[in-house]
Amino acid sequence: MQDTVLKTVKNYDMIQPGDTVLCAVSGGADSVALLRVMLEIRGALGITVCACHLNHSLRGAEAVRDENFVRALCEGLQVPFYIERRDVQGYADQHGQGLEEAARDVRYDFFREAAARLGADKVATAHTLDDNLETMLFYLARGAGTRGMGGIPPVRRGIIRPFIGSTRSQVESYLYRINQPYVNDSSNDSSDYTRNRIRREVVPVLRELNPRAAEAAGRTAHLLRQDEA
Repeated sequence: MQDTVLKTVKNYDMIQPGDTVLCAVSGGADSVALLRVMLEIRGALGITVCACHLNHSLRGAEAVRDENFVRALCEGLQVPFYIERRDVQGYADQHGQGLEEAARDVRYDFFREAAARLGADKVATAHTLDDNLETMLFYLARGAGTRGMGGIPPVRRGIIRPFIGSTRSQVESYLYRINQPYVNDSSNDSSDYTRNRIRREVVPVLRELNPRAAEAAGRTAHLLRQDEA
């Protein structure tokens, strides 16, 4: 896992020696693995690692559980961290947005604030090849052009994705090997959200046709980003 991430970081020139990298940690498998891997390779990269967590105030006690989990994780790993709660539903109502769109806007605004507070040069999110596949399918259904079909950019405006060359199964195997627990977001089990429906209903069909569909989509996205550039 570490070798794959190091290769991804170097291929996309994500990080410079001396950078402070802020890991966005929800408490789920991908983000917890991201924090653990970045801590393991920080010496090889010559970087400092810190973390942040946003409680979207959408899932009541479960969201508080996630917040407390991340706090305990960071304290146990002796990682500087910043945690905040925001009213995403209120933001969505105020701006006339859907919940998914509002959550994304609030989240990235929080990342900027957290980076400023902790003196971070880059913000790392835990998007994987599987997330990239889901994003490409989402934009395909909307009739996107080359830019949209390029999927999740590995680097954009100070946001980096060190796991964009890794699959979700690799992440879960890594966590199992190091015996690292994580929390599950119950909203991921619902098909009410578009991306969840793609993940739960569409992607399994593609994997029946090609078990390595996420990797194939990753190659296509890379080529399309080159075309767009």
